[in-house]
Amino acid sequence: MFVKTLILAGAWALLFAEVGFAQETQWPGAKVAISLSYDDSLHSQLDHALPALDEHGFKASFYVVPVSDAFQTRLEEWRAAAARGHEMGNHTLKHSCRSSLANREWVLDSQDLDTQTVQQVVTEVRIASTLLQALDGRTERTFTIPCGDVLAGGKNYVDLIANEFVAVKGQGIANGFSSLYVADGDTADQLIDYVESQSSKVKLINILFHGVGGDHLSVSSEAHAKLLHFLADNKDKYWVDTYLTIMQAK
Repeated sequence: MFVKTLILAGAWALLFAEVGFAQETQWPGAKVAISLSYDDSLHSQLDHALPALDEHGFKASFYVVPVSDAFQTRLEEWRAAAARGHEMGNHTLKHSCRSSLANREWVLDSQDLDTQTVQQVVTEVRIASTLLQALDGRTERTFTIPCGDVLAGGKNYVDLIANEFVAVKGQGIANGFSSLYVADGDTADQLIDYVESQSSKVKLINILFHGVGGDHLSVSSEAHAKLLHFLADNKDKYWVDTYLTIMQAK
């Protein structure tokens, strides 16, 4: 079983600096862009999230981890999802995080960023990109930082690979252009309220899921489905697409 991921939404806002987004940016046909993303390549995402997305024709970003069980044992399902237009984003090869931070007892020695060198992590990110290209044939994709941890052996590895991606998830948060919310046990009303409560300055809303109807950091399938129904009923206000497509359109 793939190890549990712990991400605090508030910490992300501290990690990303201004990256040159224009405040007046308008997305095609809508006032606000919505990026639905799913981390860690989990069984429940294939079983519950993907069918719900496909029902509405929504495209989402799946930040997969090639060493995870659900990725290795269900490879053709991920390939089929990519063929239907979903993004297979880079989430590193094995989801390494820092064991020295609070509540990180679950981090394995082989995944410990505190003991890995920057070059080791950069190599793993590039291997993951190569594997994903073999899966979907694409050379452009986006990146999400596992646990929001940018340091490997005390040095910033994200700075060295950022230019290899169209975007790194979370860009624009620091200047209020975008927001990022990590769902965990939320009800449908809470998810919808988050979308509706954003200020007019926010032009991109990122909602990051892990488990849907199972697995870790999970929301129920019902809550997830109701959020999608809400977005489908408000297409005049919200444009839902992959993070890759949204960031290519900025």
